[in-house]
Amino acid sequence: MTDWRTELKTALSGQNHVAIHHPMDAAAQSMFPAVVPSSQIAMIDWADANDPLALQFLPSTKEKDVHPDGLADPVGDMNASQQHGIIHKYHGRVLLIASGSCAVNCRYCFRRHFDYQSQYAPRHQWRGAIKYIAKDPSIHEVILSGGDPLTLSTDKLKTLTDQLQALPHVKTLRIHSRIPSVLPERIDEPLLDWLTTTPLNKVMVLHTNHKRELSDTATAAIEQLRGAGLTLLNQSVLLKGVNDSVDTLADLSHALFDRGVLPYYLHQFDRVQNAGHFEVPLQQAQKIHHQLQQKLPGYLVPKLALEVPGESSKTWVNG
Repeated sequence: MTDWRTELKTALSGQNHVAIHHPMDAAAQSMFPAVVPSSQIAMIDWADANDPLALQFLPSTKEKDVHPDGLADPVGDMNASQQHGIIHKYHGRVLLIASGSCAVNCRYCFRRHFDYQSQYAPRHQWRGAIKYIAKDPSIHEVILSGGDPLTLSTDKLKTLTDQLQALPHVKTLRIHSRIPSVLPERIDEPLLDWLTTTPLNKVMVLHTNHKRELSDTATAAIEQLRGAGLTLLNQSVLLKGVNDSVDTLADLSHALFDRGVLPYYLHQFDRVQNAGHFEVPLQQAQKIHHQLQQKLPGYLVPKLALEVPGESSKTWVNG
């Protein structure tokens, strides 16, 4: 098996021959470089112009379009930034930008224009972030995000959680990651040992938009995470052409539950600039979600949600 570090380095360097299969628009590539692990390239159906993996991961000429409603920071991250790497929007929990890298650059990413250089928490061993969390006893949950926090070495993650678990008011560690599906090799023995021995409550929110992303190796990685005692949830983004149908979303919910993962959120597209071609109109999203409620038991229906900058919580949208 290829070492995950080698695979990640290859994906980040762009040396895994995406362009052999997919001539990339130079402008789109320069705005937001393609980062795709070889395993995901192998899963793409190159004969299908609407392949859901290709649409999510490969640069498109549509990214050059400037949309009047598009924003560089559509969810108000910068206004909610505190210390380096800390985003504090909601009561009781903070988001920590643990890494500036991802194993795959999703083309619809709401942080595709995010200034990671100024917000990268590990630069100073998280000292400022830990100090901020320590001063606020209302914070009971720390959410590791990024980028993808699992692009960090296990030793670095352990250094962070050792500091967090020393704070008596911090009870829960939540990790948001796409890696179990796009780079499952990362779920290795040292990572599982760290997760198993960490005394904090552990939640991992996977990011899966389509059943096709749940390969056999991803399934095995998810099973290992369950064995390490994590509560596993999934969030999806409603994306035009990828998963904007009731059957596709229902199939995803069933596939997730088969693997011990509960659907959590179905996010309305955040209007980030250069990705507006993914947006599903809100009225259509509500119709799809209502039909999904009729098709599935309640525990398999993710909450349809959108993020409104300045609000004290996610906004749930009734179907």
